[in-house]
Amino acid sequence: MQALNPQTQEQPAPLDGTGPRIHVAIVEDDLGFRGALARALLAAPDMTLAGTAGTQAEGLALLQGPPVDVLLVDLGLPDGSGIEVIRAAARQWPSCSIMVSTNFGDETHVMRSIEAGAAGYLLKDSSQAKIVDEIRSLASGGSPISPIIARQVLARFRQDATAGAAPGTEPPGDAPQLLSAREKEVLDFITKGFTAVEIAKLMGLSHFTVRTFVRRIYSKLKVTSKAEAIYEARSQGLLAQ
Repeated sequence: MQALNPQTQEQPAPLDGTGPRIHVAIVEDDLGFRGALARALLAAPDMTLAGTAGTQAEGLALLQGPPVDVLLVDLGLPDGSGIEVIRAAARQWPSCSIMVSTNFGDETHVMRSIEAGAAGYLLKDSSQAKIVDEIRSLASGGSPISPIIARQVLARFRQDATAGAAPGTEPPGDAPQLLSAREKEVLDFITKGFTAVEIAKLMGLSHFTVRTFVRRIYSKLKVTSKAEAIYEARSQGLLAQ
């Protein structure tokens, strides 16, 4: 965990010279993604990077300090779910706006994050500049959500209405996750022999994001190599034989 003192950060003055700065903290285990996002925040004239954390434990410890305006949280942390950080932040920093930044686009993660207190949900295929813009929107009272996530949320509420159930029904717990559509797409490219850099170009993503997808795939399939991932995915019917 790295708590930064806003008073000692050397950053440009706000664009108009008078507007309040947006204090932001990041809970993210991907060093490459976190570093790139931190640089984008430090370059923004109206924002201050107030702290960073790389694990669930560090994220919970970060909440013992002064509250920030916006907290960005990854869900797949090495020692637990980021949802616990969101839940604790909503309780300990009630004025803070919380936004998820993750590769998980499935309904379970989306709904559990929103129920825990997240006001925004972005997939990591968003550019750093886009995320900075969405932080401004969130701090201004908006609720930025990636378009594909917004469709899932709407579909969920339509299902609730059709079934006569109250929205916000507790979803299933920590059931094993199948590969997301994006993860299957990455695995399909791996099967065809493409490298992470080549996949990044084909999918319009950064190579940091592609490598994060690969780690998630390995974790979900409980494998440690591309060959094992391909074999396991085919054995489970996730890829064509």
